[in-house]
Amino acid sequence: MTDNGRQVFPFTAIVNQERMKRALILNAINFRIGGVLIRGERGTAKSTAARGLAALLPEIRVVADGAFNCDPTQPATWCTNCQDRVAQGETLPAVTRQVPFVELPVGATEDRVVGTLDIERAIQKGERRFEPGVLAAANRGILYVDEVNLLDDHIVDVLLDAAAMGVNTVEREGISFHHPARFILVGTMNPEEGDLRPQLLDRFALCVDVGGIHDARARMAIMERNLAFEQDGAAFCAAWASEERELAQRIEGARRLLPEVRYTRGDMSTIAEMMAGLGVDGHRGDLVILKTAVAHAAWEERRHLTDRDIILAAQLALPHRLKRRPFDEVESSIEQLDQMVASAREQAEEVVPEEDQPIYEGDISGEGREKKA
Repeated sequence: MTDNGRQVFPFTAIVNQERMKRALILNAINFRIGGVLIRGERGTAKSTAARGLAALLPEIRVVADGAFNCDPTQPATWCTNCQDRVAQGETLPAVTRQVPFVELPVGATEDRVVGTLDIERAIQKGERRFEPGVLAAANRGILYVDEVNLLDDHIVDVLLDAAAMGVNTVEREGISFHHPARFILVGTMNPEEGDLRPQLLDRFALCVDVGGIHDARARMAIMERNLAFEQDGAAFCAAWASEERELAQRIEGARRLLPEVRYTRGDMSTIAEMMAGLGVDGHRGDLVILKTAVAHAAWEERRHLTDRDIILAAQLALPHRLKRRPFDEVESSIEQLDQMVASAREQAEEVVPEEDQPIYEGDISGEGREKKA
């Protein structure tokens, strides 16, 4: 696998770090989950995993001469330029490209992130000219932000807003331009260098804490694989090609299945009971768990939710939201979370008997679509 001609360490060759890989895969299945924050020291494969995921994802069809990776088959998501061109009778040329991986430059300004409108040109020549920013380049790919906790809070706000809305709109002097900004936001940070404000922390959908691996055999495997990759990257990638293809195909299959995954009012009540019992502030976490659970069901090739989906989703959505109690206490053993969900399920069934539970399905983005019987 390559990134702009450079060999990329295979995602499937990363040793352990299963929770981090799961969080990235589920976001790849449904970008509407809202990204992932990875907390941990340097040298724990954070950037390697993000780059590896981008490299193995299926190629995408884009407008060939556009700067925004617009999908030719989805007019509702087109940028202002594409909409204007089609309105004037043009046919948009299409080409297949690799999923973009964009790293936010250190010290990036707001204009560098969102892009800029050439006001002078608009006034003098009546032409709307937009200089694309980082959000344009990352559309339909992965936007990687290293040391996100050291960024200006305003820039983090801009990134999170775009990730949530799926569109970037720039307005200056009564002139506006918009383009799609649908990307997987991956932020990394070392907690020893400072934390994010709680308001920003909560807006990252998932959070994973990673650390060094202490098993000697695993550490030896890390050394062996990295040395083999350094000595002959092409040969190493070729050796892992079948595993990479298998994972890519499984992700693509889960994406296709996602709209068919069913969840009930009882599932939502179970999540709500669990979150209320944990004393989680706000309601964003409830929605994140539901979206993540649906993606996990699709990953496991099921069309309905189970408690396992909710438990695994909770493991990813709760670490940065449990302020009153350390998450370690909640997940000191998987049985505790099992019991918590089982208890919440019992309470939910008392409120909403199984026979009275409407069934919802689909690629949810904050609202369910009830399936008529």
